[in-house]
Amino acid sequence: QVQLVESGGGLVQAGGSLRLSCAASGRTFAATVYHYMGWFRQAPGKEREFVAAISWGGGTTFYADSVKGRFTISKDNVQDTVYLQMNGLRPEDTAVYYCARKTSAGVIRSISSYSSWGQGTQVTVSS
Repeated sequence: QVQLVESGGGLVQAGGSLRLSCAASGRTFAATVYHYMGWFRQAPGKEREFVAAISWGGGTTFYADSVKGRFTISKDNVQDTVYLQMNGLRPEDTAVYYCARKTSAGVIRSISSYSSWGQGTQVTVSS
């Protein structure tokens, strides 16, 4: 079993930046075509939504339209860590951010495709 631990959340003013990290421990990643790491977020009173994902092997990235051009997902295969660099933050980005791991076939942007989840880190953007 893999454990995912997010860090890097906090309070920032609109227009500011934060970098989230997600460190994996336990079973190491195997870079098959199905292995992706994703970031999701959940704002109060809203459903959890897809933010970004990266293939663990090739590094192909995917983004939600709402964050494209502002957020960047990246990975460090040696450290078993995935990052989310968030620039140009807006109040509507306020949410708990979760990282998750996908190891089987499934839609990359779908919550149900991810089998392991971190505990989440709070990001609050003030106006």
